[in-house]
Amino acid sequence: MKKILVGLSGGVDSAVSAYLLQKKGYDVTAGFMINYMADDNSCPTKQDIQEAKKVAEYLGINFF
Repeated sequence: MKKILVGLSGGVDSAVSAYLLQKKGYDVTAGFMINYMADDNSCPTKQDIQEAKKVAEYLGINFF
């Protein structure tokens, strides 16, 4: 089985990509890259991480 790392942002495009690759038989692992994080609520990164984790959990794939 071929392994693949998908950049999972928490959005629809990366979630569907991970799902479709999984359906094609790939061993999918999800990665989330933090490029910026503000101390105040102006940055949605914390929310994005939680959404990406939910997607990975739903698909049953590892999340880093």
